[in-house]
Amino acid sequence: MRPNTIRSIWEQDGCILNGWLHVPNGFTAEVMAHAGWDSLTIDMQHGVIDYGAAVGMLQAITTTSLIPLARVPWNEPGMIMKMLDAGCYGIICPMIDSRTACEAFVGACHYPPQGYRSFGPVRALLYAGQDYAAHADATVITMAMIETREAVKNLHDILSTPGLDAIYVGPADLSQSFGYEPRVDPVEPEITNVIEQITAAAREHGVIAGMHTGSVEYAQQMAAKGMQFLTISSDARLMAAAAAQATSAFHSVKSAQAATSGYRSKQWVVYAGVKAGNESSGEPCSGCERACNR
Repeated sequence: MRPNTIRSIWEQDGCILNGWLHVPNGFTAEVMAHAGWDSLTIDMQHGVIDYGAAVGMLQAITTTSLIPLARVPWNEPGMIMKMLDAGCYGIICPMIDSRTACEAFVGACHYPPQGYRSFGPVRALLYAGQDYAAHADATVITMAMIETREAVKNLHDILSTPGLDAIYVGPADLSQSFGYEPRVDPVEPEITNVIEQITAAAREHGVIAGMHTGSVEYAQQMAAKGMQFLTISSDARLMAAAAAQATSAFHSVKSAQAATSGYRSKQWVVYAGVKAGNESSGEPCSGCERACNR
């Protein structure tokens, strides 16, 4: 079976740099797959991606050695199993706030007797290999999102769920749950303290901690604090930021050129075939018999 390199990197105490896909397109997924990430997550919760688009995106990601993951819309077994059958090597499940919810999620990712996943890996056999059934449970990654006050309250119960590999902090929902504005790089002391508590608790239980961030700087801070799965922004946001930077730079250059152009910015100009003289000295233009203040 094709190995899950996320697991091997974690075994060496490494950190996964994960890309995030909001755009429902195989080509953009392929472009992201060649950009240097360790893994890519297809976001079916908040991205504008349906199952048909997701399959095409998985096929595009397969042109590289990156590991494909998916965030499912909800803790619903049918979609979890369907994305695994399509070839995802891990599932990120939103809004896990109890041990019961986490057990249901993990069970949907594992075949009996460890879980209750139905057998039918129609594309996973092509992607992973014909021995998929024998190795899937040890290969597929289960990642529960911790993003509510209730989840923090039940954190140790959630982290003790058998078969849970990792937790993933959703900072926007977590911030909102504690009464703050939703944001991806929270700076409020209460929220940063909660995130540190989550990271420490995960380490205590032997579970990987990860988080969605909005910047390289924040991701580096979280890596330094022990997180081993970090997402930076998303394809849509990165594209929008790069486009805005390019257009802003272009317009700022045009504005600068406009500010330094015109008669008063040059000692000599040519206009309509007439060479203008030095305005400050009052010299006459060629073809003109008098000096003037133009």
